[in-house]
Amino acid sequence: MTTTVYQESSAERRDQQVGLSHVSIELGHLYAEDFNRGPGYLREHFQRVKPWIAAVSALHEARNGRKPRISTCFLIDDYFAPFGHPPTVFEALRSAADDSGVQLDYIARESGCAVADNVKAAELVLDKLTPEPPPNTTGARPPVEDSGWLANGERSGGSDQAMSYVPWTPPRENAPNRHSIFVDLELWDNPPGQGRRWSCTYLAAVWQLARLGVLRDERGDAIMQAYKVDEIPDRWADLPAVVQVNEDAKDFSAYRTFSILNSRYLPVELGTRVILNQVSIDENVLLQVVERAGRERILLEKAPVDRIEYTFVTEPAGVS
Repeated sequence: MTTTVYQESSAERRDQQVGLSHVSIELGHLYAEDFNRGPGYLREHFQRVKPWIAAVSALHEARNGRKPRISTCFLIDDYFAPFGHPPTVFEALRSAADDSGVQLDYIARESGCAVADNVKAAELVLDKLTPEPPPNTTGARPPVEDSGWLANGERSGGSDQAMSYVPWTPPRENAPNRHSIFVDLELWDNPPGQGRRWSCTYLAAVWQLARLGVLRDERGDAIMQAYKVDEIPDRWADLPAVVQVNEDAKDFSAYRTFSILNSRYLPVELGTRVILNQVSIDENVLLQVVERAGRERILLEKAPVDRIEYTFVTEPAGVS
């Protein structure tokens, strides 16, 4: 039994209005093996991220001239390796946050970035991908929907095979800043018997769009909204994509996002930004959010990727 946290429908257009905080802070994204390290590790994790919450709050207060509306969230990896007993995992997270003096508002499932409340969120974003054509290309590269690979420029070329030698050419970023940083990333693979398996990088792109409140289905309804749950079920699949765990939480989606992540996620987020730079969000949705920010006297970048900020932290030596 679930109830919607927030929903506001516009009478003038089909694109649904959603509640927006000033900033959504992601407090972590941990794997099954991280949870298996026990409650002490979780407490240490929240203690490490706690100072950043105050820093982000101060940053946005200075930026906007008022105390910001902040919501916090935590992403559980139940997509690649479903684990544990959901009520136990939820309670462990909430207890560790409480013990560390950290407010935890929402807990989300990574599998919800693939299918959220019966909507194929990952497929929906794939339909919005408009890959940038590299300069001087012939179109011989298979389209992303067939290959599952996306790049931010032109791949290297050449061949050293006998009778077919072509001089090697280096890869090149589409819009380099003096020197190229070329990225070629895999959006999915197809393990035998499993069907399409989305990459962590791709699911992270869906996650960021949901937190920014700009992910819509074909009817204009928001995807990955947050829900209250009376009782945490025993199966991950019976949970909504995003669960509100703090009764007084500000809105899940926000004008901006800030993610506090382990340094191991840095290459993942680089790939995520490559994807988001090539996703075409509906113009009406973008305008709707920018106009709402303007009514709050908040200057907001039009491109969603420019509203995303991070800090990457490394665990101190000796963390159990």
